[in-house]
Amino acid sequence: MVSTPGPAAVRSSRPQRSRQRKNGLVAWLFALPFVIIFGAFMLVPLLSSFVMSFTDFTSRDVQSPFAVAFTGLDQYTALFADAQFRRSMINTAYFVVVGIPLTMIVALALAVALNSGITRFRTVFRTGFFTPVVTSIVAIAVVWRFILQDDGLINIVLGSIGVTGPNWLNDTAWAMPSMILMAVWRNMGTLMIIFLAGLQTISQEMLEAAEVDGANARQRFFSITLPALRPTLLLGGVLLSVGYLQFFEEPFVMTGGGPLDSTLSVSYFTYNEFGFGQYGQASAASYVLFVAIVILSLVQFRALRSKD
Repeated sequence: MVSTPGPAAVRSSRPQRSRQRKNGLVAWLFALPFVIIFGAFMLVPLLSSFVMSFTDFTSRDVQSPFAVAFTGLDQYTALFADAQFRRSMINTAYFVVVGIPLTMIVALALAVALNSGITRFRTVFRTGFFTPVVTSIVAIAVVWRFILQDDGLINIVLGSIGVTGPNWLNDTAWAMPSMILMAVWRNMGTLMIIFLAGLQTISQEMLEAAEVDGANARQRFFSITLPALRPTLLLGGVLLSVGYLQFFEEPFVMTGGGPLDSTLSVSYFTYNEFGFGQYGQASAASYVLFVAIVILSLVQFRALRSKD
């Protein structure tokens, strides 16, 4: 037989539900400023740009936005038929495929070195490698533009040993590698800190037991250290993917997308289309980039997720 709550229990639960509703209302009141700001400056623009990507909206339609025509997937079809957009996708893929592994390898090597070999000056090195991360990307790009000039610092150093360096930023073969080099130098500090934190969570007893069992340094690294860093590698890979797929400031400041569109990125292409007043086309390009970020992140989650 199922017992039902008596009148006293019902009466005692009413004040509790009233307090919960009151607390919920107070919480929403505190959150309301953020909700309003987020809706006005994030949610509404996101939804508007998504709708805009299915229209022929241009700068001429700003005064009459509801008079635009829905074109379905025509903007996306036109994008992939545009040779310049396809080139920007290839450039972005090149930047990501080469830049992410290189940045992670360099950052992991530095983290391992700081974690094992350098103890006295660890804080100094950690601060030094992290400094480019907190420096303005525009300032960094301007400095690197001067370093990579035909008569810049790198070619002066190469000339001192009898090597003639190329005109890095004006050569289609060297412009993108130059930007990848700068991106690695700038972003390795963030990953180094993340990887160093991950290394310090690995059980030293396990590493010492493996050493006693005869495992050398290489075997301990690939059999214990690297598998234990899978969540950390995943975090670093996703962060880099989001940043590298959206790279814009580097070509904007250093090359203007040249030479011959060899450093034109998808973000730079989107910026140009928006500047030309092709708002529908620019919105479509931005959502193609969004889908690419989601796909690459899912691939990394699939490949690097913990086996536990």
